[in-house]
Order: sequence, then C-alpha cells, then structure tokens
Amino acid sequence: MSGLLTALLEEIRIEYVSRMQASGCNEPYLTAERLCHERLFLEADLLAEIIEQDPTLLAARAGDLIMNRQESENPSVGIIVCSNILAAALEGLLAVAVDRAWLEVDDDGRILVDDEELLRDSQYPISIDYSRSETAKRNISQGGVSKLSQIFAAAESDYLDSLQQSTRDVDAYQRALDISSSHAVFAPEEISPLVAENPLLLGLRPEDMMDEDLFDGDPPAGLIISAHLTHMMLQHMLELGVEQGVLVLDSSGHIIVPDLPKAPPTIH
Repeated sequence: MSGLLTALLEEIRIEYVSRMQASGCNEPYLTAERLCHERLFLEADLLAEIIEQDPTLLAARAGDLIMNRQESENPSVGIIVCSNILAAALEGLLAVAVDRAWLEVDDDGRILVDDEELLRDSQYPISIDYSRSETAKRNISQGGVSKLSQIFAAAESDYLDSLQQSTRDVDAYQRALDISSSHAVFAPEEISPLVAENPLLLGLRPEDMMDEDLFDGDPPAGLIISAHLTHMMLQHMLELGVEQGVLVLDSSGHIIVPDLPKAPPTIH
C-alpha cells in the first residue's frame, strides 16, 4: 500500500475514535461513513501521487460503491479510485468499532448495524474537481518532453515507417488501428507514471469509450484511461495518414474509412 495512503488512513482512524468519544459513542456506522466521505475524495495531485506509489489502485471498479446518484452514472477515474479507497477505509473503521464494543458481530462474524443507521438515505455530495492540477500546470510550464509525448512520438515513427512499405488506403487505416493499439494499451504500472505526470487524467470518464459488454459495463479505472489514450492515438495516426496522402477526407472533412476494416483497437 502507498505510504501516503497508509498515513492518511491512520489519521482518519484517530479522528474516528475522537469523534465517537465526543458523541458518547453514538451512531458508529454513520460516523464512520460521514468521516470517510469527508476525507477520502482526494484532490487530483495527492491522488496521483498515491496511485504512483500503488498502481494496483487503477484496477478499481465503480461497482455500487459511489453513494452519489449523479456521479455514479458516469464516474471519473478519480471518483472510482477514491470510492474504493473509501470502502476499504470504512471497513477498517467498523473493525475499530467492533474492537471498542461500539458495534457487535453475529455468530458468523458479520458486523451488526442498527437499522436506523442503515436505512437513512445518505446522498453524500462529491465536489472534487479533477479538471484542476497544480502538478500538471507546473510540468507544462517547465517544458520538456512528457512521457505521454514520448509514447505518441514512438507510435508516430512506427506508423510513418509502416507507410513506406505500402500506400494502399486499407493498409494505412489498418496499420493505424494496429499501431494505436500496440502503443496505447497500458498495464497499471505503465499508466501510473502518466497519471503522476498529468493528474488531469483522473478526470476521464467512461463516456462511450468502452464496450458495454466488456467488464459487465463496469471497467477498471486504468482501462478507462487506456481507452481514451487509444482513441487519441488512433485519431493522431489517421491525421498523419491524411497528411501523407494515403487517407482522404470526404466533403464534410471526415476521414473516409476503407471498406471492411478489421476490428478496432482492443482494450485488454
């Protein structure tokens, strides 16, 4: 686990105990739930740093963890990751409540929570803005070639080299598909440095980028980023194809797709 996240969760545990003692040990479940929602929707730069330390967080899925109807419909990568961190933290606080006899467990070891606490319709607001990042601003202002730019440049070089081998439209289009797929599909360990460099990637949402049949409509956070990068890469390759004269535009300025192309880039 990320050292930053470990320290944060310990702070929250201490605050939970303090709040419970101050309230006469009432509402252990709701107190834990409120506290987690207050503290664990993390701003972009901090969350990016935590993900860099623990890339496995990018395997998180939204599931039914997001207790905000508006955000749950099309959650950003950041919201998905934070919701999973929150769920794990809540479980830890409830274990504290059991240890201190604020909550009990049944014969099967399941934590017993008062119905009044469970049945409250808690719609927690989520106001975090993943379109802002001081880290991203700083890296842009410093100039230099970003990690993502290096990946795009390598793909561009491969594509231009491939066009020297054939100038037929269908080959140019299919090669764009193949190269964008091979360069833009990343494992969590490869995505996390890109997120650390540009935390604005945490604001990406599934939109219509993912096939609903994949992952039962609940894709891992990292693959949402992969899908967007794959699309960006493909568009760049196609624009290069137009510039090189191997792909053409219709009267509306759209690239004419050759008949019977193979399948689009696959998100693994």
